[in-house]
Amino acid sequence: MTAKSLMVQGTMSGAGKSLLVAGLCRVFAQDGYKVAPFKSQNMALNSAITADGFEMGRAQVVQAEAAGIEPDVAMNPILLKPTTDTGSQVIVNGKPIGTMAARDYFAFKHELVGDIMQAYEKLAAEYDIIVIEGAGSPAEINLKEDDIVNMGMAKMAAAPVLLAGDIDRGGVFAQLIGTLMLLDEDERAMVKGTVVNKFRGDKTILDPGLDILRERTGIPVAGVIPYADVDIDDEDSMSERFSVYDEAALVDIAIIRLPKVSNFTDFIALEAIDGVGIRYVGRANELGNPDLIIVPGTKSTMADLRWMRQNGIEARILKCAHAGTPIIGICGGYQMLGKLVCDPHGVEGGGELAGMGLLPSTAVFDAEKRTVRVGGTIGELEGPLRALSGTRIEGYEIHMGKSELSGGRAFSNLADANGSCRDDGCNVKNVYGSYVHGLFDSAECNAALVSALLERKGLDSKQISSIDMHTYKEQQYNILADVIRQNMDMELVYRIVREGL
Repeated sequence: MTAKSLMVQGTMSGAGKSLLVAGLCRVFAQDGYKVAPFKSQNMALNSAITADGFEMGRAQVVQAEAAGIEPDVAMNPILLKPTTDTGSQVIVNGKPIGTMAARDYFAFKHELVGDIMQAYEKLAAEYDIIVIEGAGSPAEINLKEDDIVNMGMAKMAAAPVLLAGDIDRGGVFAQLIGTLMLLDEDERAMVKGTVVNKFRGDKTILDPGLDILRERTGIPVAGVIPYADVDIDDEDSMSERFSVYDEAALVDIAIIRLPKVSNFTDFIALEAIDGVGIRYVGRANELGNPDLIIVPGTKSTMADLRWMRQNGIEARILKCAHAGTPIIGICGGYQMLGKLVCDPHGVEGGGELAGMGLLPSTAVFDAEKRTVRVGGTIGELEGPLRALSGTRIEGYEIHMGKSELSGGRAFSNLADANGSCRDDGCNVKNVYGSYVHGLFDSAECNAALVSALLERKGLDSKQISSIDMHTYKEQQYNILADVIRQNMDMELVYRIVREGL
């Protein structure tokens, strides 16, 4: 049986499409349906690895988790990971096929329609409902030709559309009505409901505007969704996490806000612990004297290392490291902490670049990307984070290089899905590096980390309780589903799904 479909499009990037899809997936799953998310093309630096080693957008992983199913690369057949302002690595069916300039990709993308439909049809044969997410706005008139992600995708899947606008930014009625005006007649007919998203305040004040919206468009309002207080992984380009910090926190963790930072979701588990303050640092004078500095993953290791060198952040990190502050580098951040970064295959333009020299490692980029889920145990560490020794970790690797060590000790011992074991990362004194994303999703690991940082300050580690990310995420998905049920006309939504186009 072929699945029913429903598509969520937005009037702009950041209108909240990803969370609406996640919420609908959880509601449908709670109601007993087999439901899966789908996004034909995603552009994001936040990605994740499936159980079988394929790379897909983080948003679709979140939506799959909300649906209660294992993420499948078919849910996001095309992923674009920006490498410059005008170019991206193109990942098709979970594997990179190369790096393209925007103009070249625009001319090429129509060749990917077969891959998109093969992925969609695979899911449609396995599930009852497919909830499809659009990208940006369907009214980008310069991009409508050969569209594969908004109305073009809706037509390929014969999917009715909910159009969401962001009232928090203002002008939501202009957003919704203007978008509909710029659609072709057959496209407007596919929009079966509008959604006002991120509302704050008294809804009765909004009601007269909703009446005019219905009158002007002839389309029912499917819901007014409040600005929900849920903590769910968000898209990197529109994240609000970068500007949030708890000044009263007992533990101060500074994460370097690299220009091409990727997988900052690695740190959500730490953010969720009461008493832990996470701040993202983009300027040297913002670093101060934190309890821990983390250099995160990046899509452009060499360019972001140069950026840190030019703006003085590298010098500040080196000063803190020599003063004994714990430093952790994850993936590209780990590569930066070493002696040398080499690019013999031109992955990032070629050449060599001196690293920060805090670890005795040399990073050498490979032509092939390593994408694998891993699990293992942190080794016998030295320095202020030695309390992490022996803790279990699970996560994934996603990188284009490997690091060759000339000293130090391994950070961890890992096993991948094939059962092969090997050492990962490096530790020298107070500096630690690892290729593993998701280190701190383990309650055991983040508890050990926070306890070590507290004890270093002479504070009682019993003041802070750790958090298990799986349990925490389930709570958040259920909260989101409650918000959707309470503020969206689910009877209308189910009728739209049943009737289709």
